[in-house]
Amino acid sequence: MPKKILLDSKKINLILSRLVYELIENHKDFQDTVLIGLQPRGIYLFNEILKVFKAHHPNIKIKSGILDFTFFRDDFRRSEKTLSANSTKINFTVENKRIVFIDDVLFTGRSIKAAMSAIDSYGRPKSIELLVLIDRRFKREIPIEANYYGTKIDTFKGDKVKVVWDDKPINNKVFIES
Repeated sequence: MPKKILLDSKKINLILSRLVYELIENHKDFQDTVLIGLQPRGIYLFNEILKVFKAHHPNIKIKSGILDFTFFRDDFRRSEKTLSANSTKINFTVENKRIVFIDDVLFTGRSIKAAMSAIDSYGRPKSIELLVLIDRRFKREIPIEANYYGTKIDTFKGDKVKVVWDDKPINNKVFIES
């Protein structure tokens, strides 16, 4: 399978900065906003977003958590493969808070649907927004749309979009396999 690099580390860093500025523009002081990284792959983008806030906007206090939605997936009981859960780290209520889910790739929308069901266990949010690095257009199975996205791409059936996060940010990249 040939690989085509969509985003290199330089572009990813620019996108991260832009996404943080968009969040600041819409959420101002983050008084009633909570950032939630979605397990398993969204936590890498989530951590990078938090690093940008800490490095460039240290005066903004961010309330954040990590959500696993494994047992809320619509294919949970349909698979031969046993699904194993990741950790959830939400030690607060989301009642009447503005939630921003953070995930790496938006594809069918099913993961976000499951996350929306899972977050109800922690209260009733005022609103839910979605931030993704990659929005794979035209493949949605559920009507879900990202409020913030790094880039939108069109793919063919069978294409796989992979986001690679490394301990050394210079090695971060996004590529597509056909």
